Amino acid sequence: MITIYDKTEHDEEFKEIQEPREGCWIHVEDATTNDINQISKLIDLEYTDMYDCLDRYEIPRVERIDEHVLIFTRHPIEVEGGLYTTTFTIILTKDYFITICPQKSQLVENFISQKPKLTPSQKSKFLIYILLKITQEFTLQIKKIRTNVLKQEKKMSYVDSRDITSLTLNEEILNQYLSSLVPLRSVLESITSGRYTILYEKDQDLLEDLLNASIQSEDLCSINLRSIRSLRDSYQIIFTNQLNKTIKLLTALTIILSIPTMVASLYGMNVALPIAGDKHAFIFIVTFIILISFVSLLFFQRKKWL
Repeated sequence: MITIYDKTEHDEEFKEIQEPREGCWIHVEDATTNDINQISKLIDLEYTDMYDCLDRYEIPRVERIDEHVLIFTRHPIEVEGGLYTTTFTIILTKDYFITICPQKSQLVENFISQKPKLTPSQKSKFLIYILLKITQEFTLQIKKIRTNVLKQEKKMSYVDSRDITSLTLNEEILNQYLSSLVPLRSVLESITSGRYTILYEKDQDLLEDLLNASIQSEDLCSINLRSIRSLRDSYQIIFTNQLNKTIKLLTALTIILSIPTMVASLYGMNVALPIAGDKHAFIFIVTFIILISFVSLLFFQRKKWL
């Protein structure tokens, strides 16, 4: 779906318009091949050069094709088909600022709702602001995961399979974030060089701050991954310890219960046995079984198997 936005310096909000005009913002959401065809004809760019905009696995990169600059980025999304990030393409042309996402993007909705004091005609600042929002979204999601991990660290003595599942899920999300943030840093470094768009002094300062924010998000992601791996190792130790305790308990109970079974089996044989003819034989045998079982119980308690 193609939506065209326009905004002047005197407007507070973005206005939807029907036809593209110079300096407008064209956003393509839930992009299809038909949408890409329309955009390619509008900006006189080959369809094959834009096909990667539909690839949900595209790695962040930047390239120049004639007078057009294509910036492929990724941003966090709700899980879809095992993906926690999706492609977000920015195309800078002489007349238009174009963004393309192969699915519904909450990022754009949030961006519009915040009513930034920018216009699409300010291409460099508009680009930096969108990239800043992407970086902030990564940082926010990473901090949420960090909070969940800290909660799990506080209740390590009550570990169950759900905790392991949650930990594995968080690790997968962070790995996907990191695989997006590392190439995104290269994209920002390329843009900072000024080879792809005209940068003024203030823009240069903003980009350097943005690059630092991206590096901090990357470092935060790496730190959280190390914390999760450390926590996972701790879980493994706890599970192993719990398993050893369970095995010891079952072993002790098996030995204790096997004693009366052995004695009962022996006196169940049709052969002459000691005190078999005594009228108090049953009391003696039961007393002996209880005594031996009690001694075994004390022994295993002393060994801390029970």
